[in-house]
Amino acid sequence: MALLKDSDIEAELARTPGWTRSGTTIERSYRFRDFKEAMFFVNGVAAVAERARHHPDVAIHYNAVTLSLWTHADGGLTPKDFALARDIDAMFP
Repeated sequence: MALLKDSDIEAELARTPGWTRSGTTIERSYRFRDFKEAMFFVNGVAAVAERARHHPDVAIHYNAVTLSLWTHADGGLTPKDFALARDIDAMFP
């Protein structure tokens, strides 16, 4: 898949609230009441990612979860990353 240009990334970020660019990735952090809620969220993200056949990097710190997306095979951001971000957001607004 073709890498997105900077202008395309900015346009996609405008359509994907809550996500920010960090170098060659997009990231979003979520905070929950406790560890159990955070893990419920991560398991839900895993199900969405499996269906999409595209997987985020996940960092868990007790009740905080940060997701990072980038298309590893292409070495940067592609439309696939923004599609998954919006799928995750639709499932967990």
